[in-house]
Amino acid sequence: MNFQVKVNVPKIQTVDPAVFEDMQQQIEEFLNTRKWTDNIYEPKERINGNIQINITEELSPTEFSGSIQIQASRPIYGSSSETVLLSHNDKDFQFSYQQFQPIQFSNNSYQDNLSSILGYYVYFILGLDGDTFAPFGGEEHFRRAQEIVNTIPANVAGVYRGWRSQDGNRNRYWMQESMLNPRLRPYRQGMYDYHIRGLDLMHKDVETARLVMATVLEDVGKAEKSYPNSMSLQVFANSKSNEIIDIFKVADSASKSTVKKVMTKLDAANAAKYRSIGR
Repeated sequence: MNFQVKVNVPKIQTVDPAVFEDMQQQIEEFLNTRKWTDNIYEPKERINGNIQINITEELSPTEFSGSIQIQASRPIYGSSSETVLLSHNDKDFQFSYQQFQPIQFSNNSYQDNLSSILGYYVYFILGLDGDTFAPFGGEEHFRRAQEIVNTIPANVAGVYRGWRSQDGNRNRYWMQESMLNPRLRPYRQGMYDYHIRGLDLMHKDVETARLVMATVLEDVGKAEKSYPNSMSLQVFANSKSNEIIDIFKVADSASKSTVKKVMTKLDAANAAKYRSIGR
């Protein structure tokens, strides 16, 4: 990973500001220096991303709550641009942190909520990235994210929200469940086509690439009918909406109509902005 981390804290605080400076550094080192997979990555192949932690409450000198915003991207072949893989704001973010104590993590056992959340999102992002380079290429990483969910003890999940189905329908549990759900296999196949046969070929043949992407979005619409209100499809809409609008503003009328219909259904709260695609 190649992540930049920013920790924002309340204007009025009782904890020494040096704690948060150390926290920011420790999290960045944890993400960027740990070897997360057995795959070999060149430095230029690392996944770029940003994490912004907004601490809204100091529950004790070592216990904090707030939100964590995660964004990760992947290069678009043949261009200097990147495409967003994930843009997500997790509001179920409560954790403990002890200054100068290294962040410990295990794939097989629970250490603490901070390392579990960070590890979960690393593997989820690796899964998203893998699916864009090979059909279902992220399967192993999504399984590892699922293992993290499964290692959370019941008493911990009762305190730290976001790991259980009963904690709401927009949390880490449902992100993972929907990504591995058979009903969304067509969506995951589509992510390979969207990136490899769509975005990555736009430098060669814009019209053909755009038609491929329109077909993928039709399939995404079918996946939404199979699994309505899926968390993974909402994550897709949050991450890709601006890109999709920009690409299809200059598409043919049929593609525009299809894309507007699909995206409005996926992302009803932001239906107005898809009208900018035009007719």
